Amino acid sequence: MSTIRERLIAMHRRGHARPLTDLRDDADFMDDNTARPAAVLIAVTERADEPGVLLIERPAKMRTHAGQVAFPGGGIDAGETAEQAALREAHEEIALAPSRVHVIGRTDGYRTGTGYAITPVLATVPPDLPLRANPAEVDEWFEVPLSFALDPANHVARSTTWKGTKRHFIEMHWDGHRIWGVTAAILDNLSRRLRWTGR
Repeated sequence: MSTIRERLIAMHRRGHARPLTDLRDDADFMDDNTARPAAVLIAVTERADEPGVLLIERPAKMRTHAGQVAFPGGGIDAGETAEQAALREAHEEIALAPSRVHVIGRTDGYRTGTGYAITPVLATVPPDLPLRANPAEVDEWFEVPLSFALDPANHVARSTTWKGTKRHFIEMHWDGHRIWGVTAAILDNLSRRLRWTGR
């Protein structure tokens, strides 16, 4: 087992053993109480010098979430667990073989204003896998350093008006990519759980 995975397993266990309040969530902006279940994979590369998080950028031509940065993931099919759905979607979107993924566990759920109840699944993967973006769903995939993604100093607070209501959100910029909205909020929640400080 890699040192990175061992650390994340221990931090995940400790972090989720303590209660946290005021985690980020958009439940107040949902149109109704019927949320569609979804799952995303927070895949951390077991890179000794600088572990990273795998993220994808959606094609600009997509009907929804066009051009947005996200975790691999999508809806949970009938009979699937969140873990199974996250692995299936990651395989479909970036050809990440499920056999190369070491699932650590679930982290805090996130309800979106667009009606999804997302279960994030934390996992590790070997570095430098031969991943391929599915052009129908992904423009490109990239890796952002875990230390950058989980550092609260990089989580810039922003606000906007949506459907007549002021909304607050987190935004990060990495190597030309804008990471914001649900993806940044899940990373912000995870940073509070793990308290990752690098090596």
